[in-house]
Amino acid sequence: MNELPVSWCNAVTLRCSRRSYDKSRPIGKDAGEKLQRVCGEFRPFSSSRVEFVAEPPDDIFSRALGFYGNIKNAPSFLAFIGDMSDGNVQEKMGYTGEGIILEATSLGLGTCWVALTYRSKSALSMLKLKDGEKLLAVSPVGYTMEAWTFGENVFSAFGANRKRKPLAGMVSGLDNSHRPLWAEKAVEAARLAPSATNRQPWAFHIGLASITVSISGSSPQYNVSKRLDCGIAMLHIELGALSCGITGKWELLKQAQVARFTADRP
Repeated sequence: MNELPVSWCNAVTLRCSRRSYDKSRPIGKDAGEKLQRVCGEFRPFSSSRVEFVAEPPDDIFSRALGFYGNIKNAPSFLAFIGDMSDGNVQEKMGYTGEGIILEATSLGLGTCWVALTYRSKSALSMLKLKDGEKLLAVSPVGYTMEAWTFGENVFSAFGANRKRKPLAGMVSGLDNSHRPLWAEKAVEAARLAPSATNRQPWAFHIGLASITVSISGSSPQYNVSKRLDCGIAMLHIELGALSCGITGKWELLKQAQVARFTADRP
């Protein structure tokens, strides 16, 4: 998969974290095979990969409580796996993993990034990691309940996880009157990116033909890399630009900057 699917552009605005799944609707063969295929084909970085595990995840999510609400009846899960010998594995994992999340959204499936309160030993028992690899996060995946549960209403689309900081506080560089439309769409898409505890730890600097992503804020790490969150935002930036017909390339940067997207044309 050399090009990002246009369907992911629409999925950016549709994606939201879901925690309650319909156990009467297993993932069908066609959707399961498509998700499995995309996991194999969308490998923009050799050090990050995603596995789709079609088996019921047993007690993996029995600890997914607290801020995130309780995850119930997930029929399968996604495993986000990184090679820790790569110093940029976190942002690469965020970028790669969010691609699979958006593919699931395009297929009508619900997901929820979980990097904290899940049973890693249970998840690892269903995976085969290579030397140097680490399970960085997981996500339930499946058809969701049509009605939002009380917990989802509180913590998801109508609660904390859909509250977004104003763009004005995230964006620097060219002022509004000089920003190209693609850059505006790109940062608007990045603003919708999910992040651990909805901390939104990013800042965007818009240049003449570029957007630089940096880590922002001094909030606690919660044992989840802010660079992983920024990697998710990177994919959203690229898809926002693509919605305007603009493609480009990423350059990975050093702390506290993360990466710079340079458009192929202004």
